[in-house]
Amino acid sequence: MADVTRVDTVLFGPVVPVDEYLIPWLPELWFGILLFTLGMYVFLDGFDFGIGMLYGTREDEAERDLLLSIFGPVWDANEVWLVAFGTVLFAAFPPVYASLLSDHYLLVFAIVFALILRGITPELREQRDEPEWVRACDRGFVVGSTLSPFFIGTLAGSWVFGTGTIALPSVLTGVAVVFLSVASGAAYVAMKTTDTLREEMVRYGLYAAAGYLLSVVVLLITVFLTDPLGVRETLLSTPVLAVVLVTVVFLGIGVVAATRDALEVTWWFYATGGVAFALITLVAILLYPDLYPATGTTVRESIISPLALNVLTVVVIPVLFLVLAYFRYLYTVFSGPVEHEDGYGTSD
Repeated sequence: MADVTRVDTVLFGPVVPVDEYLIPWLPELWFGILLFTLGMYVFLDGFDFGIGMLYGTREDEAERDLLLSIFGPVWDANEVWLVAFGTVLFAAFPPVYASLLSDHYLLVFAIVFALILRGITPELREQRDEPEWVRACDRGFVVGSTLSPFFIGTLAGSWVFGTGTIALPSVLTGVAVVFLSVASGAAYVAMKTTDTLREEMVRYGLYAAAGYLLSVVVLLITVFLTDPLGVRETLLSTPVLAVVLVTVVFLGIGVVAATRDALEVTWWFYATGGVAFALITLVAILLYPDLYPATGTTVRESIISPLALNVLTVVVIPVLFLVLAYFRYLYTVFSGPVEHEDGYGTSD
């Protein structure tokens, strides 16, 4: 063991510390990075899910094709954040990664199945022209788009509150994520379309925002009454109340922007992103200093060794900035309205 330490010192000593963190609060930084990747996924792939659910409200084939073309260029890229979340959890907090997946084995498989159903049905839809086949694929797409955020939210609720999969706090968290996805999906479609379709998306989005607010209120009341893992005192703390207030403010901004002229619809979409990150901030407050409340495992207990974390930091942080720069470029390229089912720009 002494030889290994000596080799580590020779190889890494001049670059990164071996027995101490680069900065004292490096474990907390990685806790923040973990939840940041989750927030990006909830927001970006969330509006994909929302568009998938709104797809079920369209009867006109041209409108359905239009919805698919709206988020088609960014769909696969948005899913990168789920991979990033899993990678960060595995790389930085392996005990929690193992516990979360093993304790929720069936739920994780349900998430994978729902994501596969959501992803494969639009491709299968193009393979045959029979009306029954097309309808079956469309239904599969809507079901997969609905179950994915519900199961992901349920997993998050069970993780944060340490409850079972079918416990009320877990289920209500899943319902809240579904409503949030519909709201952000409606905002994104409204930002990309005009006239009648935009007006309908505004209506659906406002209903979804109201549903999200109601589901979060019911969730907080339920958690306060049942007090899983003794979080009642935390719910009454200033940070939690501040997050609730910020959520209401973002929802208010979204409602105002949605009901104004077309130029302000973009602010509605940004507001839904603010709501998503407010939800993740609430998750962070309820978790910390624990990272897996069911076993009482803290952030610092579950983090990898200082040397490994230091190396991970040096390697991953630049990559994370590159990914963010790529997403900025991607959404800049595919900015603007989509007026034809063929995609962005004008049809030939």
